[in-house]
Amino acid sequence: MPKIAAGTTIVTLAVDEGFHHAPEQIALAATVDGDSVTLNGSKSFVLEGMAADAIIVAARTSGRPGETSGISLFLVPADSNGLSREVLTTVDHRGYADMTFKDVSVGTDSLLGALDEGFGILDAVLDRARAGLAAEMLGTGAEAFDRTLEYLKTRVQFGQVIGSFQSLGHRQATHFMNMELARSCVEAALDGIDEGSDETPLLCSLAKCQVGDFIHDMSNDMIQMHGGIGMTDEFDAGFFLKRARVTEATFGNQSFHRKRYIGHFGI
Repeated sequence: MPKIAAGTTIVTLAVDEGFHHAPEQIALAATVDGDSVTLNGSKSFVLEGMAADAIIVAARTSGRPGETSGISLFLVPADSNGLSREVLTTVDHRGYADMTFKDVSVGTDSLLGALDEGFGILDAVLDRARAGLAAEMLGTGAEAFDRTLEYLKTRVQFGQVIGSFQSLGHRQATHFMNMELARSCVEAALDGIDEGSDETPLLCSLAKCQVGDFIHDMSNDMIQMHGGIGMTDEFDAGFFLKRARVTEATFGNQSFHRKRYIGHFGI
């Protein structure tokens, strides 16, 4: 922990194994034999996967994919024999990697928490990641809104600033309302975490979904409202859109969190 806090050690979390976020679908097998554990399987889109010094691996020690029971967490050194990492190039140019575990052996002392009961810890950690990422997405979307609003106030076409055109004004007003709604949801999720609320999972899913919808539409319109210059690589608008698309999918996209939210009510 001191090394993580000091920034001298990077530890990441390996959860997903497919194209979509699905923590309960973990299939990577961890076989316990005496004092050793053998890991076999793969993980995809591991954040900072190439830079990490150690990986917290969510593995299945019993049950089958789709079940929340039977999931355990293990701390695995990145230089372990049998662990291979492949760098992924994504549109936002952040550090991601696919990982393959082939007879990777660690001691039972690498187990974090109780055997077969790691999902509760994992889900709580993911909710904090979702809330933190939602806050970043809100900041990204708010900056895109501010830059677009400034452009609407200064870009002159047909003898007047384009912000005076009703259709553009209405679109920007809609973005403002969605931004403030997303802000309320993100703040509620963060408050829920601070207060230890039982509704924290619901609040985090609500925030991630709402801010995902906002940043999706805002990043699209940032490019559209800037016109031709918005389509160029030299202009910053493209960076906002690329980051928006990746963060929407990370730790669950809007569809994942809508399903998670309504599932709580038995729908």
